Amino acid sequence: MADRLAALMVHFPVNAHVFNAGPLCGFNTVEGDGTHGQLHLVCSGAVEVRYGTDSLHVEQPSLLLFPRPLTHHFITDPQRGADMVCANLSFEGGGSNPIASALPELVCLPIDDIAGAEPVLALLFEEAFEQRCGRIALIERLFEVVMIQVLRELMEKGQVQGGLLAGLSHARLRNALVAMHEAPAQEWTLNTLAGVSGMSRSVFATTFRETVGVTAGQYLQGWRVRLAQKALRRGRPLKVVAAEVGYGSEAALSRAFKAQSGQSPRQWKAG
Repeated sequence: MADRLAALMVHFPVNAHVFNAGPLCGFNTVEGDGTHGQLHLVCSGAVEVRYGTDSLHVEQPSLLLFPRPLTHHFITDPQRGADMVCANLSFEGGGSNPIASALPELVCLPIDDIAGAEPVLALLFEEAFEQRCGRIALIERLFEVVMIQVLRELMEKGQVQGGLLAGLSHARLRNALVAMHEAPAQEWTLNTLAGVSGMSRSVFATTFRETVGVTAGQYLQGWRVRLAQKALRRGRPLKVVAAEVGYGSEAALSRAFKAQSGQSPRQWKAG
């Protein structure tokens, strides 16, 4: 089976930056800063989580993922508190990161439900609550491993509804998505993508739109533009980028770029 996450994590990785490793007592607020998401691990203790107009109660060791900036509050016992490890998440591409944009505003999973995570989290918690050389660097790498395990868990158990991750969860559509991710410059047609998926053209087109929420052509354009934005941020010339992501000219990429983002590449870079 094709690796559904490989190209995503290569092109749009996530980095973690720890900001708490220890007990949180009473009322604590994490402000949405417009840039970062957060990943919180509740090691022990009861926590009430408030975000927007919603709230939930966490009574067992759990993972809380806010993939996009969102102010949220933790309420714990003022004396006992809750042992938590918290990190800011930086998604490559910011708001256009396909992983961050495909997730719900909050993912809450009991730690025992995340397949394969127990040894990773055991080491993470051990490092978090000890004063060892290099502990923060190690914890941050482990957070990034946990993110991959969470994405795998959500896809394998079909716990995402609509969007990219729902497509990657689909037994056949995943093959077309992986193909587009790994070879964006190829001249993909509806027929070739349907063939990759082992489906008829009409069934593929309907299933893709209903599952992912856009047509296959719209998805491919969005993926190419995201890759172009990444390359432009790194100072690559527009002409070179156009060829790399599957457009025959700067003008063709500029048209797709504007259709996708509402701006020309030059306007987008200037912003």
